[in-house]
This record gives sequence, C-alpha cells and structure tokens, in this order.
Amino acid sequence: MNAPLLLFVGGTRSGKSGLAQRWAEAQSPRRLFLATCRVEDAEMAARVARHQAARSDGWHCVEEPLDPLAVLGGSSAGSAFGGAGVVLLDCVSLWIANLLAAGLTPEAVQARVAALAAGLAENGCRARPVALVSAETGLGIVPPTPLGRLYRDVLGLANQTLARACTHVIFVSCGLPLALKGPLPEGIC
Repeated sequence: MNAPLLLFVGGTRSGKSGLAQRWAEAQSPRRLFLATCRVEDAEMAARVARHQAARSDGWHCVEEPLDPLAVLGGSSAGSAFGGAGVVLLDCVSLWIANLLAAGLTPEAVQARVAALAAGLAENGCRARPVALVSAETGLGIVPPTPLGRLYRDVLGLANQTLARACTHVIFVSCGLPLALKGPLPEGIC
C-alpha cells in the first residue's frame, strides 16, 4: 500500500507546521516527529520548547539535523520509526541550511534531496503516511548576500524535487491550505 506523502510549504509563520501537525495527529495515535533543527542558542531552545508543548500525547521525537533518510530508512533510530503510524519531518528548510553550513556543495545537497525523495517513494516509508514541512523562499526579496541567494536557490530546487515525489503538495498562507497537487487530504482543516 502506498500511503500519502505530503509536502506542506509556505512562508514564515504561515501556519504550515501547525497544519502538518494536525494532519498527522488525525492519521494515527502513534507519531514520529523527525526534527532537523539544531538548538544552538537560548532563543532557538525556547522555540523548540513551544513546538514541543503544542504537540499532543503520542509523539516521539527524533532529532536528525543532517540525515533524515537514515531515520526514515531505518539505519538510525529505526525502532522509533517502526512503531509510528505517521511521520512528520519538520523542516526541510532547516535541513538544507544545516547541510550548507556543514560545507556541502549545492550539488551534494541536491544529491541528498534526490536520495530523500527516492527513499520516501521506494522504501518502507510508504507503508505509512509521511508529511514534510518546508519554507517557500521564492516569494520574498532577492537576498543581498551571496550566501542568502545560494540558500534560496538550493532550497527552491529542493522543494521542487520533493514536490515531484509527493502525492500531495499543500501551500499554506495565513493559516489556510491551498492544494497545489492532489486534493486536500482529510484532517487538514
């Protein structure tokens, strides 16, 4: 059985993470939250704490800032994934930032993204629903720095690759979902 694979994409504070979380909670009482965030300062720690407090019971969190496919494919923290009825990866945009900060070239990042897309489509991940969350950077201004432009470009290409692999793509603005690919799945609104 091929379970749905959703990409929630939108701007900062658009409501994409909240909608993805509500959707995941409607899918199964046992859920895996795959976090790509790195907590490196007090402000980020406070953000993470707010996100954790907003989650209901039934969530198990695995933090993997560089290789989410290792978790999804079972080679890292596989037991956590095995018991989950649904997975929420939040977020692709921080994962891409982490890879660039680790010194990967844009080509190496795109290879990782392609591997994630293929892994989601081909391995045991498709036995259960998976939701990805990512920022849409293409609606803003052109960043004034080379690094900012590089990040925007790499993330935009990553979002395109993942959108092609997903069964549903939901654009979120002002907390409202708009189906870009596939119908709006139940449990979103």
